[in-house]
Amino acid sequence: MSAGKVLLGVLAGVATGAILGILLAPDKGSDTRKKISKKGKDYKDSMKNKFNEFKESITEKFEKVKEEAAGFSEHVKSKSDEIKKDLNTSRN
Repeated sequence: MSAGKVLLGVLAGVATGAILGILLAPDKGSDTRKKISKKGKDYKDSMKNKFNEFKESITEKFEKVKEEAAGFSEHVKSKSDEIKKDLNTSRN
């Protein structure tokens, strides 16, 4: 099971538990609606932050791979140039 599915399951369980706890609490309807609205906003903000962290992590990894690929490309070009030079020297 992937970490993403586990995280999603945990968040869904927490959200369900929080909503059930609020709905079963002996408060007035308006207070309950305010609590649900606040919890919803809190969860939305939390998910937004987690998504942004995930996006930043992926961006960092992509940039690292891009830099490594550029370095590898330069290395291969350098080696290719050396081989061409050696071939030209050996022919003469």
